[in-house]
Amino acid sequence: MLARRIKPMALQARRLYVELMFQVMGRALQAVSEVDSDVQAEAQSLPLGFLFEMMVMPNGSKLIIEHLGDGRFEYHGDSAPRPIDLSIQFKHVAHAFLVLSFQEKTSVAFANDRMLVDGDISYAIRMTRILNRLEAFILPRLIASRAVKEYPANLNLPEKVLSAARIYLKVANHFVDTVRA
Repeated sequence: MLARRIKPMALQARRLYVELMFQVMGRALQAVSEVDSDVQAEAQSLPLGFLFEMMVMPNGSKLIIEHLGDGRFEYHGDSAPRPIDLSIQFKHVAHAFLVLSFQEKTSVAFANDRMLVDGDISYAIRMTRILNRLEAFILPRLIASRAVKEYPANLNLPEKVLSAARIYLKVANHFVDTVRA
């Protein structure tokens, strides 16, 4: 009887966690595109106005990012101003939870058929590299090495700490601006 009550609460907790992580990741992607030149260089080849979506199927939480040019992103929350160019979709909230709680790498989730890519696969690889770079900055090395395919060898501690602080500050400012609006 207790198990029947706990299961729905656990599912709801996962949904809330995934939704919160999408909000943090969206704002962090915007911030890292303003802070890191490697991310800007990676994003340069994306078309102007490129819309990226990461979501839980069928109508779950999502984040939408737009490429503004010069390697910069803008976070749009969960509403797209026009049709999406690239969508990475988790098949179930449990699959999204595994990736967003850093229990499973994105590449492993894709190999285990837990997610779909709708759009140009080269853009999906590029966005995955950007997400990996973001995770390498904002997560402790022990956790980041579990979350990303390969931890950047050229990322030294002072650069990581300074960039992470700048990213977190920009994310916090974006949350405050959102609350004020």
